[in-house]
Amino acid sequence: MIPRSRVPLYDHSWQWHLRNAFRTAGDLIDALGLPPDTVAVDSEFPLLATRPFVARMEQGNPRDPLLLQILPQARESDEVAGYTGDPLDERSHAEGAGIIHKYHGRVLLVTTGACAVNCRYCFRRHFPYDEARLTTRQWDFMLDYIRRDSAIREVILSGGDPLIMTDDQLSELVHGLESLDQLTHLRIHTRLPVVLPQRVTSGLLELFAGSRLKVIVVIHTNHSRELDDQVASGLGRLAAAGALLLNQSVLLKDVNNNADALCELSWQLSMAGVVPYYLHMLDKVAGAAHFEVSRTGALRLIDEVRDRMPGYLVPRLVSEIPGHPAKQEIR
Repeated sequence: MIPRSRVPLYDHSWQWHLRNAFRTAGDLIDALGLPPDTVAVDSEFPLLATRPFVARMEQGNPRDPLLLQILPQARESDEVAGYTGDPLDERSHAEGAGIIHKYHGRVLLVTTGACAVNCRYCFRRHFPYDEARLTTRQWDFMLDYIRRDSAIREVILSGGDPLIMTDDQLSELVHGLESLDQLTHLRIHTRLPVVLPQRVTSGLLELFAGSRLKVIVVIHTNHSRELDDQVASGLGRLAAAGALLLNQSVLLKDVNNNADALCELSWQLSMAGVVPYYLHMLDKVAGAAHFEVSRTGALRLIDEVRDRMPGYLVPRLVSEIPGHPAKQEIR
């Protein structure tokens, strides 16, 4: 772990941690005491990592599974067949005002382009956020779009990370959605409770507890070492506020592509009150090919996990294929 003198205490606000996150490879390498020959490169998709997340990385280990998720590498510039800037063909489903409508009965809102960490495998690392995200000026358009499709019962807040929004901003958006009688569920996809547990504020908890919508919080955790006591405490408070907690992982070479890592992650998620719901095959976004695990390797791994774990702790191995009406389970 990073020495306490180098890591701000957990009582700093989440906004402070966003302002003071690591943004250069040099600072990160120095903080972790990595070997001098550790190579990181400049990238159009910049390095970004919160100090609480970095504090869980192993000192001096350039192969740390948390570090590999956020450290830019030269291999990201390789051109690999089949890897594109829009691997899920989201732009063809964009309806304006940050609306992506791919699936029956639910609609996704791109609320922001900002995150607290920049994951190197992010399928939206090339997404045109400046022109395709929801702004407050477009909320009326967004609400009217949903109102005109009575089949929509669930709204999914995504990004970037929707919890980058302040409690006041999020509250205004949620209350607007609550005004639509057809809506019953609100799903929030976020990494902040994991990489920045201070984001689980009293205001956020009050918003979730008081909403008439069923709130589902889908966190994103790939390795058990991402879950420390502070994260578990925040997740417990979210559950106590009435949120259903699910986890999505991405299967990543050198990060979690072994049965020990996947099993331990499921155990730790369960202890924190989170259902290990999905294990995603890598979306083929340009710059992330070095993380790919083959379909054969993925099937072998999930079979081994099934042999070792109770069924309720085995995530569904899935892939998202453009044009299909839902995620495709891999058997």
